[in-house]
Amino acid sequence: MTEPKMPRAEPTDLGVAGRGLLMGLAEVVPGVSGGTMAFISGIYPQLVGALAAFGPGSIAMLKDPLNFWTHHNLRFLLVLALGMGLGVMVFAQVVHFILAHFQPLLWAFFSGVIAMSVVAIGRYRQRSALMLWGSLGLVSGLGILWLPVLQTEPSSWLVLLGGALAVCAWLLPAISGSYVLLALGLYTPVITAVAQFDITLLATLAAGCAIGLLAFAKTLSWLLRHHSEPLLSLLTGFMLGSLPKLWPWQDGAALEVSDRLLTPASYAAMAQVPAYLPWAVLMFVLGAVFLWLLTLLDTSRED
Repeated sequence: MTEPKMPRAEPTDLGVAGRGLLMGLAEVVPGVSGGTMAFISGIYPQLVGALAAFGPGSIAMLKDPLNFWTHHNLRFLLVLALGMGLGVMVFAQVVHFILAHFQPLLWAFFSGVIAMSVVAIGRYRQRSALMLWGSLGLVSGLGILWLPVLQTEPSSWLVLLGGALAVCAWLLPAISGSYVLLALGLYTPVITAVAQFDITLLATLAAGCAIGLLAFAKTLSWLLRHHSEPLLSLLTGFMLGSLPKLWPWQDGAALEVSDRLLTPASYAAMAQVPAYLPWAVLMFVLGAVFLWLLTLLDTSRED
């Protein structure tokens, strides 16, 4: 089985931190995947490999700290985590403000990011794999439009489960961890907890994330090594199918999919705010250009 064709790069610590910053920003926004940022910017195999290195044997390695540090690529993980943490802390407040006042512009920007991601990832997939697995992913992605959003108050077990599922989604270059939180009704509580430094909720979420990482990283690493083309083609299709979830003009209270996606004029009349149509188009283009520029960080693609 051939290795997946994707960006290959060995960035400096500053480069890793910068990529972490972008991943943190992406995970603050429902529908956008930090895994996509890692994949496009060339650190995805390194990230999955480093996380998959953790296991029962890691405990025995603690007797040899240098070996433990090297085997788990902790320098890379810690620098990336620092960048991600900074991205989440800085942009959570910004995103909270934009969602409250200029929501269509945020969705339009990330629609451009995801649309260009489909092109950037899909162009390196085998056509036969895209036809089969990409089509399956497309249907699955469209199916998430019918996934209901829970409206209950979050309990501790739900926050724990949400963290485990969200980190699994975070590892995949197509599925957003924030979207998982949104579907579980946890997105607003988590964003509020970050903004208000709610240590209890954040610690519970972090525990769920740790559980999800340990359970899923090795599986994903194995799939990438042995079934890379089907997996990445599936995710490319899924990413394309999930694009309507980022339609800039939506009625979040609508239960039916047909009523959820609005025209700019209908959105403006319903929400009593401007639709920002010209600016939304500009933000879509800027999002696509931003992602395209990100792919240029690596100049050593395989032919």
